[in-house]
Amino acid sequence: MIDTALQERERSGTPIRVGMVGAGFAARMVALHLSAGIPGLRLVAVAARSPEKGERVFSEAGITRTGRVSDGPALDAIVARGGVGVAGDHHVLCDSRLLDVVIEITGTVEYGAGVVLDLLRARKHVVLVNAELDATLGPVLKTYAARQGVVITNTDGDEPGVAMTLIRYLRSIGLTPVGAGNLKGLVDHRRNPETQRAFAATHGQDPAKVASFADGTKLAMEATVLANAAGFGVGVRGMHGPAAHHVREMAHLLPAAELLGGGIVDYALGAEPYTGAFVIVHEPNPRKISHMKFLKMGDGPFFVFYTPYHLPHIQIASTIARAVLFHDATVVAAGSPRCEVIAIAKRTLRRGDVLDGLGGFDTYGVIDTVTRARAERCLPMGLAGGCTLRNDIAQDAPLTEDDVTTPSGRTSDRLWKEQRELPPDFR
Repeated sequence: MIDTALQERERSGTPIRVGMVGAGFAARMVALHLSAGIPGLRLVAVAARSPEKGERVFSEAGITRTGRVSDGPALDAIVARGGVGVAGDHHVLCDSRLLDVVIEITGTVEYGAGVVLDLLRARKHVVLVNAELDATLGPVLKTYAARQGVVITNTDGDEPGVAMTLIRYLRSIGLTPVGAGNLKGLVDHRRNPETQRAFAATHGQDPAKVASFADGTKLAMEATVLANAAGFGVGVRGMHGPAAHHVREMAHLLPAAELLGGGIVDYALGAEPYTGAFVIVHEPNPRKISHMKFLKMGDGPFFVFYTPYHLPHIQIASTIARAVLFHDATVVAAGSPRCEVIAIAKRTLRRGDVLDGLGGFDTYGVIDTVTRARAERCLPMGLAGGCTLRNDIAQDAPLTEDDVTTPSGRTSDRLWKEQRELPPDFR
C-alpha cells in the first residue's frame, strides 16, 4: 500500500515534502538516501545551527541547487522552483506552508524537545531519529501531537521501529508477542569519549555519541521506546542480556514468568545474526505448537521471530510515508510510560560536579520500570546532563532527583513534570 500511494503522489506531481533538523553523521546518511530518487518523496530543507553543516548535508548527497533562507516564505519560494533550502533556525521549517513532515535528528534532549514542540505547534508531522528524546519525553510529546492532529513517531530502521513493526504484524495474524528487543555485540559501562575517540574518528562520528552506544545508554533508550510502545515492562533493572549463539535461543533464555507477566523488553548479547531486532511470541495450544515445530520454528511454547537487519537511513522512508499518507505512527508510546532510563554513576562522583550527560565520563543509563524508578526518585538519564551534584555518588550507584540541582528554565524538565502527571490510562 505504501509503495502504490507514493507512486501516485509521484504521478500527480505532489510528492511528500520533507524537512530535517540536524546535520550530523546520521543526518548526512539520511539525506544521501532520501535524495536518491524515492518516488513520491523529496527532502527539500535542512535546518542546522551551523548553516555550513546544513549545506554539507546536501552537497554530500550530490545536491547543488541549495539556497540559504531566513524565513518560511523564502524557503517555500525555493522549493516551489525545484530547489532546496538551508536554514540556521528550525523556526523557518515551522513557518513553511509546503513542508509536510520534519525529521528531528539532533540526538539531543533539551534542544530537541524545544524543536519538537515548535514543530508540533506548527502542525508538522514529526519523525524522531532521536531515541534519547523519545525515551525521556515521548509519551508527553505524543499528547502535544494529538492536540494538533499530527503524528509523532520514532522511525523504522532503528531497532524499536524494526521490533514494533514486527510486533504489529504478528499481532495482526493472531500471535501473541510477550517479549522483544535488540541484538547487541558489546555493553561496557566504563566506555567514554576517550576510549571511543579513535573508533569515532575512523567513522567520522562524535566520540560521546559512540560512547553512548558502547556504554549501554543507547540500548537502554531504545528498549524504553519499544517498551512504551508495545506496553511491555522490563524484568530486572538493566535487562538480563543473556549471551547467545543465535537469537532463536532467546526463546529459552528469558524467565517465562516475566514473559507471561505482561511482556518484557531485553537484548541478546553476541547472537547471530548480530543486527536487527527480535520478538518472542507465546503459543499455549498444543496443536498449534505441533504446527510450529513442523514449520521449523522450535519446540515452543515460546517462538522467536526476528528481522536480520536495521537500516535507519533507508527504512525511514516508509515511516515518513506512513505518517503523512496514513496518519500512522511506526512506533509511539501507547500511553503513559511503562519504563524509563535512569542515570548510574560511571565513576565515583563528587559533590559540586556538573554532570556531562549522554555518552560522557560521568554517567550511563539503564532501563527500569516506571514503578521502581519513581519509587526511588531516580534521576532520568536524559535530564542528567548539566545537573550539579549535591552529594558524593559511588561508582555504579543510581542517582536520584535529591542528589542534583537542575539548571533553571529547561523545557525538558517542564515536560518531564507534565509526563509524570499523565493519568495511568492515558492513550
